[in-house]
Amino acid sequence: MNTNAHSFSSSRGELQFDEAAPATNFSDSANAGPSEIDPRAILTAIRRNIVAIAIILAVFIGLGILATILMKPEYIGTSRILIEQQEDQIIEGSDARAAAASYMDADRFLQTQADIVTSRALAVQVVDREGLAESPAFFEAQGVEYPVEEDIDVYDTTLSIEELRAEIAADVVSENLVVTLPPDSRIVSVSFFSGDPVLAARIANAFAESFIEGNLARKFDSSSYAREFLAQQLQDARSKLEQSERDLNQFSRAAGLIRVAGQGVNADQETTLSITNNSLVQLNDVAAQATAQRVSAEQQWRNIANVPLLNIPEVLQNLAVQRLVEQRSAAEANLAQLSSRYLDDHPNVLAAKAQVDKLDAQIQALAQSIKNSIRLQYESARDRENSIVNQVDTLRADALDEQDRGVQYNVLKRVAETDRALYNTLLTRFNELNATAGATSNNVSLIDAAEPPREPASPRPLINLLAALLCGLVFAGGFVFFREQLDDAMRNPDDVEKKLGLPLLGLIPQVDQDEMKEELQDPKSPISEAYSALLTNIRYSSGNGIPETIVVTSSVASEGKTTTSFKLATDIADLGRRTLLIDADLRRPTMHRREEVGKHDGFTAVLAGELPLEKAILKSGNANLDLMTALPMPPDPVALLSSESFLKVVDTLRSQYDCVVFDAPPLLGLADATTLAAHVDAVVLAIDSQRGKGGGTRSAVRRLQMVGANIIGVVLTKFDARHSGSAYAYYGSSYYAYESAEEG
Repeated sequence: MNTNAHSFSSSRGELQFDEAAPATNFSDSANAGPSEIDPRAILTAIRRNIVAIAIILAVFIGLGILATILMKPEYIGTSRILIEQQEDQIIEGSDARAAAASYMDADRFLQTQADIVTSRALAVQVVDREGLAESPAFFEAQGVEYPVEEDIDVYDTTLSIEELRAEIAADVVSENLVVTLPPDSRIVSVSFFSGDPVLAARIANAFAESFIEGNLARKFDSSSYAREFLAQQLQDARSKLEQSERDLNQFSRAAGLIRVAGQGVNADQETTLSITNNSLVQLNDVAAQATAQRVSAEQQWRNIANVPLLNIPEVLQNLAVQRLVEQRSAAEANLAQLSSRYLDDHPNVLAAKAQVDKLDAQIQALAQSIKNSIRLQYESARDRENSIVNQVDTLRADALDEQDRGVQYNVLKRVAETDRALYNTLLTRFNELNATAGATSNNVSLIDAAEPPREPASPRPLINLLAALLCGLVFAGGFVFFREQLDDAMRNPDDVEKKLGLPLLGLIPQVDQDEMKEELQDPKSPISEAYSALLTNIRYSSGNGIPETIVVTSSVASEGKTTTSFKLATDIADLGRRTLLIDADLRRPTMHRREEVGKHDGFTAVLAGELPLEKAILKSGNANLDLMTALPMPPDPVALLSSESFLKVVDTLRSQYDCVVFDAPPLLGLADATTLAAHVDAVVLAIDSQRGKGGGTRSAVRRLQMVGANIIGVVLTKFDARHSGSAYAYYGSSYYAYESAEEG
């Protein structure tokens, strides 16, 4: 819940560090006289007005600088160079030089480049390039005497006069050169100090241009080495590729494997063909067909094996049999006709019987031959199937042997593919380096060339600065004195009690916004201890313990009331009491965003009768703490808070919760908070110690007292002991230091 509390407060811009205090009635007579002046109070006032003091001093110092215009000026010429962390690469993805190691080494790389700019070698190069050793104007502008022949004995050197001038010029250039490397930028500023503005800009540009040219020369040298290195690597890779391809071809020939280029989308892939495998595939298809034919023939034979000849469908469907049957029918009809005329032994009758018998014999013979042909078809299909199956078994064994040989083929193929990939990579990089060799691309470029400065940079006489500083201190002291006398802010507990006549329930220390989350999560942190003290003071502010309903408000926005209400509700829930935190700011609701509960209707919908109370209550990460948003935003918040439904809701919540905390809107300019305060048990007023004003806060307290609100005390938030003065400086420096030491 501490994490949520941080999010809940910070999103509203309220740095929530608040403590609370017991309540009393406000009285104008409670205003006390001026605080006692002591050294600590003076130091605190200075700290509080440090910005104004700095502005006053800056103005007076600026006026003092005007006194220096009669003195000989010194000019600064500045050129700016962009240095990218980029170097040539021998192989894509690897480093060509140690200077561009990695992004994590960027600071060291940039510092190295800055050191190159300030190197003695570059200074000598600039002196030679600009002819400074033979320029009396250069020595005069730098305030150095131009060396002559007589100076050789003075310098006690064996150098010639030309060499001596070059050495002195290089020293002068190095002494007046300043290289600035910002911590968060890759742009290096090269500045040169000189009494001549044109010379200052000229030498600054000379340093920048010499550095860029030198960087190009180093890159070209690095590229030359890279090409030589890659040429050797490329030759070795080509030899390895040729050998691996040769080994692969020899093995595929010995193993009977045929290498075939891919087709279509697989054109860049190579496949292998095997006669054995192809034959096996084809024979498997033939074997399947033979089996199907055998099964069909066998089934046909089994269906007719024990069937009478003339009942076989194939016999009955035979045209020859059908003609013989027709002839027999005609013969039988003729026999029947003759038998009706003649006796059985009549020659005509006997001849007719013989004709019928002959036809019967022909029918039987033809039917038998049809049946035998079906049997022969079955036997032929069976023999053919057996023959093909035997051939498949033989080819399968050969294919398995060939598959074993394919393992070695795949090993050799992978070696060849690896060698080919390495060769292609090296060849591509080698071609790139050949194409870019000698190009003018550079990771260093001139951003701004130095121009002759219009105004001098120095000197600034010390006496003028001291006089300006003294006048500024006197004026700043008077400004701080009168401002403190007119200050109406409430920065410490004494101000609260004297200016408001209300007890202090809590004193919440100032904490850096970035550390807020960790401080709230740490139960021993100063802010957590302060909130614990706030809850303790509220418990004992009356004889009834913690009030059932509490409104937390402030005179204006962003004084810490939101965090105070949330933290107060969280701490009460941590005591094991059923607690409800309600966002009662119906004009600027924030809980639905800070607690990430979404746009869930809450307090407004309940008061308007559009949503049952139980559906408006949301669960939090704390088992004893529930939440209620202020959504949706109503057109008239005061009307809702003044309605009978508000009183009914409060009565219902009293029966369901041990404590209900309302995060109310500010008091000044709105009637919402006073309406809420009139119907709850206790009101806690949050005041920002950084900007809380006594006049506005007293007006807010009067409004609360007019409606009979029970103000139990004040929470002074964002308390900074350094700005409080007097004994409260000890509160910040010693008490919290004790807490830190105790944790250590």
